[in-house]
Amino acid sequence: MAALDLRAAGRRPRRGRTMSHWRRRITAVALLSSAITALLAFTMPYPLALGLIFPLGPLSSAGTSFDEYEPLPPSPSLVRVKPNEPAVSTSNSVSSSSSLFAPPPVLRNRSEPPPVVRKRSKRRRSKRREPPPVVRNLDLPARKSNPSDVKVPSLRREPAYWRMAPEEALRLAKREIQNPPVVLDDPDLYAPLFKNVSVFKRSYELMERMLKVYIYQDGPTPIFHTPELRGIYASEGWFMKLMEENRQYTTRDPSKAHLFYLPYSARQLELALYVPNSHNLRPLSLFLRDYVNGIAAMFPFWNKTRGADHFLVACHDWGPYTTTQHEELCKNTIKALCNSDASEGIFIRGRDVSLPETTIRNPKKPLRYVGGNRVSQRSILAFFAGNMHGRVRPTLLKYWGDKDEDMRIYGPLPNRVSRQMSYVQHMKESKFCICPMGYEVNSPRIVESIYYECVPVIIADNFVLPFEELLDWSAFSVVVAEKDIPNLKNILLGISLRRYIKMHTCVQKLQKHFLWHAKPLKYDIFHMILHSIWFNRLNQIQLQQE
Repeated sequence: MAALDLRAAGRRPRRGRTMSHWRRRITAVALLSSAITALLAFTMPYPLALGLIFPLGPLSSAGTSFDEYEPLPPSPSLVRVKPNEPAVSTSNSVSSSSSLFAPPPVLRNRSEPPPVVRKRSKRRRSKRREPPPVVRNLDLPARKSNPSDVKVPSLRREPAYWRMAPEEALRLAKREIQNPPVVLDDPDLYAPLFKNVSVFKRSYELMERMLKVYIYQDGPTPIFHTPELRGIYASEGWFMKLMEENRQYTTRDPSKAHLFYLPYSARQLELALYVPNSHNLRPLSLFLRDYVNGIAAMFPFWNKTRGADHFLVACHDWGPYTTTQHEELCKNTIKALCNSDASEGIFIRGRDVSLPETTIRNPKKPLRYVGGNRVSQRSILAFFAGNMHGRVRPTLLKYWGDKDEDMRIYGPLPNRVSRQMSYVQHMKESKFCICPMGYEVNSPRIVESIYYECVPVIIADNFVLPFEELLDWSAFSVVVAEKDIPNLKNILLGISLRRYIKMHTCVQKLQKHFLWHAKPLKYDIFHMILHSIWFNRLNQIQLQQE
């Protein structure tokens, strides 16, 4: 009756679900599960995806524990084979998509012996060694000449100089300087100024890397450790001040020192011990003799070389004469002297250093008034003004004093002239500045000429020029013999304009090598003095093959 009622209502009666209906549903669920599993396998990391596709089967019914089983070793593409372990075959690689349908891993009982696997041969393919790259110096000019005459800078590693004994380091430095790399174009060095710019640069580089100076702390003040920074003797004071403040070149360990500095001032020695108008320098030389004997008895360093590795710096005219009472001090020590007269037998060429005499009027501004006019603004041929002492200046005034408009030669600069043009302005407007000797061969006008960019004319026989061992003075100065003073104007007029322009350019480039700085700069006068001392010390080193 109920079925009749449903038919009357227009609806079909509900029938029971058949077997085919459930089979279709199970198949749909299985397909959906397989699709989800495949999607996850392609998106998840390899180990998780492999466990998802091939889950471990049930254990045996014997109740064996899971700890008794272990999977086979993984692929060697994923795990590095340790030494003394058998390698695993790589046939079951997972790099391709077919590995997703490989059979599940086989479980092996630990009690069973492991399968025999053939070991991989340890022989490896030898790598092909490429030849070393060819090093080419792009700075060398391209030419077809013999390549043996062009020296390419060495690329070998520099030795550890600080580990060497001082004597060994000095011998090595001398060998390096004898065969320096060629310097073709250095922006910091103007090659025409130097006799051999390659030797100078290599020697300077070795000084920066190696040199250590020990400064004796003994000695009473003000003769010792009291620098004079003003006046015409300021060179010795400025060097003392900068040397004692320096940290790069100084050392407190005398066993590591290549040089030993005697920090006394010849100017302070005069002020402390000289009796005015006595003309007796013996008390000064005796004092210095006793000082050297004292450090020789107190320390072993003087006696080791007989003073050959010790040096002093003295700009006073009496500097050479204060060393005469001590034979080793006079003959062996390196003396940096302004009074570098080679005819007296005290200053020794090749061992001693000619110290530039600089006039410092204001220690706080040592570079005041430095610079000069261009060549076209120098209307005066030659200029000199100064006191009439020594043997050369009276002769110069006799032949050229107020006798030629082009030759401005005076004694002390007259007031009528100084009102119109100062001493410094005269030097800046002159082509040549006359630098005659005074009581001694040295003169501060040489450095003044360089400061004001005026070509110096040096009149002093037997005078060893500053830094003569390295600088080519013929490139930027004129040296006139004392006997040629009457012919001085013709000598100067014989210099062509082209040559004068080159000389003037060299003076401008040379200027930085003669400037004092409160904090020393590379290649300035402090470093030039120290380098000349270092260079002359190397000249005394004897090599075994020599």
